[in-house]
Amino acid sequence: MDKTNNKKIENAFFVSVLLFVFKIIFPSANTFILLLINEILILASAYFWFIYVSDFVNPKVSKPLSLVINAGLLNALLFFLMSASSWLFSGLKNSTDLIYVLFSSIIAFVFIGALSYVFAVYKKLCFYRQKKNPSLYYKIMLIFFALTALASAFFKADKTVEGLKVVLPDSNSLIYNILFAITVSLILANSFRVAWIAFLNKKQKINLLMLSIAIIFISGMNSANDNFIFIKNFSPALNQLLDLVMLYGLLYFIIVFFITLFHLPTAEVIDRKNEELSSFKDISKMMSQVFDSEELYETITSTTLKVSNANASWLVINNNDDTTIHSVKGIGLIEAKQLSDFLLGRKIVSSSEAKIIDITEVKGKEDLPKDIYTIVSAPLSIHNSNKGYLFAARKTYYRFEEEDSKSVSTFADFAAIALENTKLLEESIEKERLEKELDVARDVQYKLLPQKIPEYKNLDIAALFVPAFEVGGDYYDFFEIDKNKFAVVIADVSGKGIEAAFIMAEVKGIFSSLSKLNFSTKELLIKANSILERSLPKKIFVTVTFGIIDTKEEKFTFVRAGHSPLLYLSDNNISRLVPQGIGLGLNFTEKFDNLLKEMEIKLNNNDIIILFTDGINETLNEYFEEFGYDRLEKLIFENRHLSADQISKSIMKAITTFSKNRSQHDDITLVILKWNNNINKPGVN
Repeated sequence: MDKTNNKKIENAFFVSVLLFVFKIIFPSANTFILLLINEILILASAYFWFIYVSDFVNPKVSKPLSLVINAGLLNALLFFLMSASSWLFSGLKNSTDLIYVLFSSIIAFVFIGALSYVFAVYKKLCFYRQKKNPSLYYKIMLIFFALTALASAFFKADKTVEGLKVVLPDSNSLIYNILFAITVSLILANSFRVAWIAFLNKKQKINLLMLSIAIIFISGMNSANDNFIFIKNFSPALNQLLDLVMLYGLLYFIIVFFITLFHLPTAEVIDRKNEELSSFKDISKMMSQVFDSEELYETITSTTLKVSNANASWLVINNNDDTTIHSVKGIGLIEAKQLSDFLLGRKIVSSSEAKIIDITEVKGKEDLPKDIYTIVSAPLSIHNSNKGYLFAARKTYYRFEEEDSKSVSTFADFAAIALENTKLLEESIEKERLEKELDVARDVQYKLLPQKIPEYKNLDIAALFVPAFEVGGDYYDFFEIDKNKFAVVIADVSGKGIEAAFIMAEVKGIFSSLSKLNFSTKELLIKANSILERSLPKKIFVTVTFGIIDTKEEKFTFVRAGHSPLLYLSDNNISRLVPQGIGLGLNFTEKFDNLLKEMEIKLNNNDIIILFTDGINETLNEYFEEFGYDRLEKLIFENRHLSADQISKSIMKAITTFSKNRSQHDDITLVILKWNNNINKPGVN
């Protein structure tokens, strides 16, 4: 309980205690001053309890029928208490006994609490669902409630309080009558604030009619019963408040009864519209939350039954040139397929708008289910593409109306968007799964490549690999043969992506194994080609350049199997070396062996050997121009004085700048070997 509520209940208890003490000290208010104090304390107590109990009514205001039931029960309780107390105190009228005072005070406080709650309920019902704030009119009515209750003690002609000698003459009852008339007018004006009735469904409105009759009867009985002398003796103002609250309930629920009665004929239509709005809200929510297509199908057909008051519903989804039936409700799967095939086969349905089909008027209906009379078909269209149909059917002669057709059509539009979102979501999840798998494949592929550039005496080495996609088919590697020889290989698998990456992994295994058997460069490629015959798919081949550097003899021997030219810079001259040879996997006969030619280069100081894949020279710019061999050779020549790593970076920078407005379309692999007799590095690392 927060501080505000604590303060409210403290005020209510404080005033109630003052009233109780006052009644103990002055059990009979037989002077003007005592009566005035008595009535003011009664009104103050009722007001503060009304303020406090209003907080208990607030959480229930969204369920107005619950409030009406509570008000009815409290009205019945008041009737019981008044009847019982009248009988109990019938022999103790005007008694000043302590027992009488105690019991009368307790029952009076029960009355005050019950009246406060009932009045709070009426207030909340009056305010609920109102577009304009009626608080001003309600506050004015509260003021006149208090004035009328106070006037009843001094200006009312009916003087039933025995022993009171200071009541003004009967002629002054005009003041009371005027105040009473104004109060009744305000009650009547506020009783027409019943906007909340329109938001009830048909069943709730029927229940409200029954409750209204009960409350009208009880309020009328309480208001008409004039035998409650006990209340009048305790406080004329409290008696008047009781009459006014009962009158308020009587008038309010008479108006509620008739307005509800007038709303009843349209209740079913309103319920249906509310059902449609609720269904659209649900399907909109599903568009972002439901991940399973079948679950979405089930919801669509189930909701269609409610939206259209149909007896059966099912979905037909287009899958390329085929159709499938999903989530059949209220009819058998075979019957749904018969109807769907018949309507789609004869093109009775429309692919652009909802259509009402009277089966009884269709020719050739003999083989169709006998219990289906009318059908609504609505296309599931999105982006001018028909994804299928939503069907609703009725098994009675009561055919679908145009309003039903519009409802199903609107719902089908929502359903089409939801289905498309679900499909896109499933594709997105699948794409994300594949991307994660590709990330793993990429990490594996990078681990297949050399993790560290080897270090050799008199040799500066640099290498880079940039796949066009997550994984690629390019490959390079280094192998130690003995302390004076090491091999270098660069390869390019035809194609791109996962398949090329798998073949690249196989090629690595082959070269890793064969490099340990002391084959010559030509013998090694011939052996690799024969091994690949058993595993290489058709239309896939591998271009390779494989070479061995002999650091003792200072020579480089290599073979080229259909790969890009090897660039060789020596004595400030750069040349393209293209020894004869075809790619691995293109031929598995002696022709491959005979075409393969070995070439040897004598290494001089500052000689540079460049091995690369065609992803470098075939890089395109925004004008579809290739980077080409000439640009590459010029770049190498201009940077020949730099280290192998610096030359590699300058080439990559130039390629990136050249193709900045186009995406990379092929893998890029580069290996640079720079021979320098003056470098004295330790042996193989």
